[in-house]
Amino acid sequence: MSDHGQKIRAWWRRSLDRETARGRALAAKLRRGDGVSVLCEPEVHALAQELEIRDAERLVRLVQVLAEVRNDDSVALAKALGGNDPALSHLRFQKLMRASNDEIATGLRRALPLVGYRCNVAALGQDLLFWGEKTRTRWCFDYFGAEAPRSISEETIE
Repeated sequence: MSDHGQKIRAWWRRSLDRETARGRALAAKLRRGDGVSVLCEPEVHALAQELEIRDAERLVRLVQVLAEVRNDDSVALAKALGGNDPALSHLRFQKLMRASNDEIATGLRRALPLVGYRCNVAALGQDLLFWGEKTRTRWCFDYFGAEAPRSISEETIE
């Protein structure tokens, strides 16, 4: 897992800890808030500074989706959604993969309950941070349980 993924996981554990009232309160604020209210949270700025994120919309999408996750797991979200008996139908998965950057957070937030709000937080966070065509392609392979071609699985993030 990349350094970004590890930092995201550490922030999620520290800031959105469901065992504490503070963590639950922040998660609720992030889930329910609009862009400006999300950006008014000091913990969000701490994450932005740690990851050197300068795109406010990307930051809001990232933390709102992370606020929905309740349990960190070793399984990537795309794998959890797919497989032989998919939690998310093929048609809904296709729609999710075609979603614009503005719509992807909503789609992922709607998909998380289907897997019990559980996924690999570091992988999800990193994917959201660098969401693009290569990430979508890898998600397609993960969803169907296939090995991604080398050029995709060895994607470098700059």
